[in-house]
Amino acid sequence: MLGARLHQARKANGLSLRALAEKVGVSAMMLSKYERDESTPSSSVLIELSNALGVRAEYFFRTAQIELERVEHRNRHRWKLPKIAETKVLADVRDQLERWHELDEITPAPWSVQFSLPDDLPDSIDSLDQIETVAVLVREHWELGLNPIPDLIDTLEARGLKVFTTRFDDPRFEGMSARSGDHHVVVVGRMWPGDRQRFTLAHELGHLVLDDRLVDELDKEKAADRFAGAFLVPAQKVFEALGVHRRLLEIYELYLLKQEFGLSISGWIHRALDNGVIAKTTHAALRRIMVGNGWDKTEPGDQYPPETPRLFEQTVYRALGERWISESKAAELLSTTVRDLGTFRRMELVNADS
Repeated sequence: MLGARLHQARKANGLSLRALAEKVGVSAMMLSKYERDESTPSSSVLIELSNALGVRAEYFFRTAQIELERVEHRNRHRWKLPKIAETKVLADVRDQLERWHELDEITPAPWSVQFSLPDDLPDSIDSLDQIETVAVLVREHWELGLNPIPDLIDTLEARGLKVFTTRFDDPRFEGMSARSGDHHVVVVGRMWPGDRQRFTLAHELGHLVLDDRLVDELDKEKAADRFAGAFLVPAQKVFEALGVHRRLLEIYELYLLKQEFGLSISGWIHRALDNGVIAKTTHAALRRIMVGNGWDKTEPGDQYPPETPRLFEQTVYRALGERWISESKAAELLSTTVRDLGTFRRMELVNADS
């Protein structure tokens, strides 16, 4: 078991056997034996491995075996994520899901609800327009109404999704969805502005909702994009905000709507086209304005603030407060040191940032 844990942590850090060996001060051949469980590292080497890989020593003795299935990636420009990069992301997600699973076993009662979808979703979806209705059905099932969703990550976590950000920062990775047993997982890169994060999260939710429902002729990525837009801003809200038909849309008008709904200016332009508010020629003209000003890469004005998962961390601190776990176990679950945990408990780091 220790060998598999070591292999996973090494891959999560993107290190070769030789690179890790140089950090730890043992041979690559010996590390290979550790990973194959042909030899066991001494306590001093284990500490060096922990430091080099950014994990606590307890990590190597976890018993949970997490497998990710039906993995879907979102890459904005349809770049294929290199294998080594994908391995790092998946290893990081497995580590976070393992800690989630361990917390589930520690707490005396379930602390997260089961992810569920409406019973009346269509079995077969044969058009992108049909996805508008599907998105509203999911909102109704989750009792969200049609108004803006102020904190999308909090909303998804409250409905049973396991939401993770990943420490892997690369412009080729925006997000992914996957399943692990009964767990439904969505992951988003933490380096992106909030509107990009939100669209990615809604896109990955779209994969989970639309999975096995799309006819073969529909592109899965385009379908997930359509779901994301419709979930963040339902068609009724598009008409209320923009009207039924427009000759032109003002960029600053869309900027204000971005701040209200957390959907990018480009996203609003697409929503207007999707719902027939503007013609294709108007859409093309607006895209030329965006590209000509470089706003397709960085949109103008204040950036929408990024979001972060909180449920797992909150529950660890609750378990600590209820004395269900020790400080050492809390630090292990949070992947930090007991010393740093203490600074948070005394509010020292929070006060330092204020």
